[in-house]
Amino acid sequence: MQAKAEPQHHWLLRLIGEWKSEGQANMGQGNASEQFESIETFRAIGELWVQGEGSMKTPDGSPHTTQMTLGYDPARKRFVGTWIGSMMTHLWIYDGALDAGGTILTLESEGPSFTDTGKMAKYRDVIEMKSPDHRVLTSHMLRDDGTWHQFMEAHYRRVR
Repeated sequence: MQAKAEPQHHWLLRLIGEWKSEGQANMGQGNASEQFESIETFRAIGELWVQGEGSMKTPDGSPHTTQMTLGYDPARKRFVGTWIGSMMTHLWIYDGALDAGGTILTLESEGPSFTDTGKMAKYRDVIEMKSPDHRVLTSHMLRDDGTWHQFMEAHYRRVR
């Protein structure tokens, strides 16, 4: 069985390369925003999948490593993927779609609430391709009142 790459798979290949990011996160509840920098390297796994590895240090100097996989499931007509980080035990499962303009990939997931220990919450990561060498990642959490709270934004610039 050999799957054939579709246009959505080719879109994911735009992520291939090494990226440096600068961003800020604010988990709410009166906390101040924290600035961060990271390096992320994406590689292709054939024509159907991409895998990214990131590394960063938090403001307190703690190192963290992250892994992301992204692909496209033609049967479901949905983007799929996973995300893990060395700072937590939860395996995040992505389900997403590309906007009509082909520049914004919205990935939804469920995981532990950052604001209410013991509860699960819905999350949304949005990858916007501003240009071939600039992308923006924003992360959002669904609040109890039904509104989305953006808690993180990072600008990625291609290094190579």
